[in-house]
Amino acid sequence: MRLYSTFVAMFMALMCAVTVSARELNILPEPLSVNVEAEGNYTVTAKTKIVALEELNNPAARFAEEMMLYFGAKKPMSIAKRGKGITLNIDKNIHAEGYEMRVNGEGINIVGGSEAGVYYALQTLRQIIVTNDSVVPYCAIKDEPAFEYRGAHLDVSRHFMSVEEVKEYIDILAAHKLNRLHWHITDDQGWRIEIKAYPELTEKGSSRKETLIGHGAEPKWWDGTPHGGYYTQEEIREVVKYAEQHYITIIPEIEMPGHSQAALHALPWLGCHEQDVDVWTMWGVTPEVLCAGKETTYTFLENVLSEVVELFPSELIHIGGDECPKERWKVCEHCQAMMKAQGLEHEEQLQGYLVTRIEKFLNSKGRRIIGWDEILEGGVTTTATVMAWRGAKIGAYAAEHGHEVVMTPLPICYFDFYQTESREGEGLRIGGHINFEKIYAWDPFDGISEQARKNIIGVQCNLWSEYLKNISMVEGQLLPRLGAMCEVQWSVDRRNEATIRQKMESMRKFYDAYGWNYAPYYFDGRK
Repeated sequence: MRLYSTFVAMFMALMCAVTVSARELNILPEPLSVNVEAEGNYTVTAKTKIVALEELNNPAARFAEEMMLYFGAKKPMSIAKRGKGITLNIDKNIHAEGYEMRVNGEGINIVGGSEAGVYYALQTLRQIIVTNDSVVPYCAIKDEPAFEYRGAHLDVSRHFMSVEEVKEYIDILAAHKLNRLHWHITDDQGWRIEIKAYPELTEKGSSRKETLIGHGAEPKWWDGTPHGGYYTQEEIREVVKYAEQHYITIIPEIEMPGHSQAALHALPWLGCHEQDVDVWTMWGVTPEVLCAGKETTYTFLENVLSEVVELFPSELIHIGGDECPKERWKVCEHCQAMMKAQGLEHEEQLQGYLVTRIEKFLNSKGRRIIGWDEILEGGVTTTATVMAWRGAKIGAYAAEHGHEVVMTPLPICYFDFYQTESREGEGLRIGGHINFEKIYAWDPFDGISEQARKNIIGVQCNLWSEYLKNISMVEGQLLPRLGAMCEVQWSVDRRNEATIRQKMESMRKFYDAYGWNYAPYYFDGRK
């Protein structure tokens, strides 16, 4: 009898512990408000019905697929037009990306301001289900994002990622409520997008002979292994559609006039002196750039961009514009003749001429340019969006002069940097040190006047892949630091240092459930 009583007491204590744990909703990023009732839970299973009108079939289907993976079920959760379970609706009086969620004995009722708002509510619900062992406490949640642009960058030029790997990257971004993927698909080390007007770009420009694997320039630091890959236009469309289904807009980047050595290898006539150059096997900045003095260069860029805008619906098209040496232009008869014809006094103005021509061309296609902050040096119009990467002061300057600005400054937004001071166990990385805590404490509005803040449309983290050879390494650099960044992006004024570690311990369970690689350093207390 005593043994039975002891067993009952232990069982009741365990149940109480589970109940208490289930009442803690460690939602990331932080919602506007969360009110958890003292008692009552709703348990979600693979047989729970999703009730949605046809207009919400996509967010419902995405959630059903995501939960099928978690439950290990043979088929997704069923979607019906009526009944009880997880009910989805739209109310356009709510912020377009916002939502309200109510959980009680009748089920889970979600109302979003749009399809996207419903989808973000379902991401919150998925997080609760996974981290609370399918138990959802009776609660009321209201939420909406702080920034309209919540981005992450992926460089597939330095190291190519397959279609499936890019899709997995999109999955991770969507789970953290990001809505922009800046896809860096051309650079010195590889041209990754099929352009039908110039098949040589992928036939010749998508592969390099070998890859630099150290921080030096001696032959012993190259791996001696060819590296390449590119996306057909059909594959591009597939990835774009997949992203759209997850409410992520892909912004393609076609680098110009610098970072173009892969294109110059494929089409030597794009250069000032038409010399043969290899697809670059080093990192950094090469002097080989597009000739800004030949009309054939502008024809090439317009033809490429004409195909790009057919593939990518994004209003913003990224044209790079960064790190363009001018040595070749200074001794190029074509560039000097163009400068004279346009009344330009120095080569920086010649880059500005190229950028403004491309801006006008894309405007004629109903698109707008976005570029790294060097585009400010060329006199672009205020319709151009600026990515402030060389420091917050440049972002402040651009915002104060009427440009929409995405804050992505060095070093805080560069996720290719080391994550610990000691660097122990991290492998070779590009340099620098940015840990979770630094990202979480960052204020993207620092130094920006109240008047200019309205032009800061968002925040982005960048992942350059010089030393990231596969998606597992990319994920290890992204996670868990994306947990800090998504709170800056979604809930910048709602962050709470007292609760973030508890949230991330919950997210660790979430990452494990979906098999995503993450770095252990934050969880181990290393900085």
